[in-house]
Amino acid sequence: MSENAQPDPYLAGLRLAGRRVVVVGGGAVAARRVAGLLGAGARVELIAPQVTAALDALAGSGRVAWARRPYRAGDLEGCWYAVAATDDPAVNAAVGAEAEAARIFCSRADDAASSTAWTPAVGAHAGVQVAVLSPGVLHGGDPRRSQRVRDAVLEGLREGTLNAPRFRQRPA
Repeated sequence: MSENAQPDPYLAGLRLAGRRVVVVGGGAVAARRVAGLLGAGARVELIAPQVTAALDALAGSGRVAWARRPYRAGDLEGCWYAVAATDDPAVNAAVGAEAEAARIFCSRADDAASSTAWTPAVGAHAGVQVAVLSPGVLHGGDPRRSQRVRDAVLEGLREGTLNAPRFRQRPA
């Protein structure tokens, strides 16, 4: 159990390669989420009237599909995962409600407690992926705690102070 007597989240790696993921919003947070989703091979559909220059470039190159309009009910149909990252809590709540009704996991950038999924602080070294969620983030805590823990683990892996064998040892 986490610090606030809520069940801890179940951590899992999602195979999103080739799967439709909808990101509602076009600002800096959406841009960070889109980068990670593209890295996972997701087919990203962006829904926002306006986007950052970086997202515009991704849409222009065909790496993401961009619906240049506000979110509307039904936009999540057929998606595997959703991200609500607008600056309007009512829109984010509507995205979350549609996702909940359709049994689609949804990460809300504005309200972790109302999310059904969270984006951890991630990093990688020597083939090891590290993802950290600190319970406080789920209840309005500081996400920098997760980032600091991630950085400490990665530093330990890089410097060899954290023992992480490369291969599973098989019995003789």
